[in-house]
Amino acid sequence: MLTDCLDNFIECLEQHRYFDAHEALEVIWFPRRFEDDNEMKLLKGFINAAVSFELKKRGREEASKRVWKNYLKYKKLLTKINSPYLDRYKEISIYLDDFDIITR
Repeated sequence: MLTDCLDNFIECLEQHRYFDAHEALEVIWFPRRFEDDNEMKLLKGFINAAVSFELKKRGREEASKRVWKNYLKYKKLLTKINSPYLDRYKEISIYLDDFDIITR
């Protein structure tokens, strides 16, 4: 299920459906949001990246930059998680960083 959510997340970003990208990962993260789990925190970071893009799309530059900083904070967790999805997470992180350069 997580693989499908990650694929959907990227697909939504590519289609500039940032709110939907946020929702694609929220179904995994939300029920586990209170866990002290670095993998869930990383997913929260990816959600923050999508929110940042949506805010940018709506012309809310400063809010977008603040939320992007949250993504960057959680991105650091890539070095601290042990997950079968780690390679996919790294790919998504690179994609988000590249996407940010294009959209800013």
